[in-house]
Amino acid sequence: MSGGIVEAVVFDLDGVLVDSEELWDEVRRAVADEAGRPWPADATRAMQGMSTAEWSAYLTETVGVPGRPEEVATTVIDRMAARYGSRPPLLPGAGEAVRRLGSRWPLGLASSSPRRLIDAVLGSANFSSSFRATVSTEEVEAGKPSPAVYQEAVRRLGVSAAHAVAVEDSSNGLRSAAAAGLGVIAVPNVAFPPDDNALALAGVVVPSLAEISPQLVVTAATTPARPARH
Repeated sequence: MSGGIVEAVVFDLDGVLVDSEELWDEVRRAVADEAGRPWPADATRAMQGMSTAEWSAYLTETVGVPGRPEEVATTVIDRMAARYGSRPPLLPGAGEAVRRLGSRWPLGLASSSPRRLIDAVLGSANFSSSFRATVSTEEVEAGKPSPAVYQEAVRRLGVSAAHAVAVEDSSNGLRSAAAAGLGVIAVPNVAFPPDDNALALAGVVVPSLAEISPQLVVTAATTPARPARH
């Protein structure tokens, strides 16, 4: 990102605003276990950021869960909706961060969750009116780490990627936002920490949403990605 002028902030959802990464993992593992399929060592990280079509195909083709991808996707999403119930598990500071940054800039959402779950979370958290544009990877040609979902989010916001800042937690999410040309704030997921080379794409790394102030957003917009650690 160049120029340092911030015109919008784009949040990820899973692992940033809602504490759902472990829930996704538990639900998908259960579906595989019920089918008698072993869980590949790299499956959890591989599916983080994938679109619904991508991860359901991964479950059927790579993990070996029987059934058509569309059927497996419906099972997983139904179970996620049930786990969320009427009160999806927001991460500490999520509401405050949305209000704090939304009072300064238009907000967008670039999520790998299906539209059904995005709308459920935003509605239950009273966030629906806080976001000017929300995009699911279901609505673009590829999931993260493809930049497509962030490109579409800034397009719907009517701003340049070079003047937007993303808030991300996972390796694939960080790669997606950086590839789209946004400045990046990383809030690393504790359960599934991002790879060092993905974390290096962030201009700013903080331990929690509580640390993200408007001043830090501006810093992220003007701070180049850090050199990758080897």
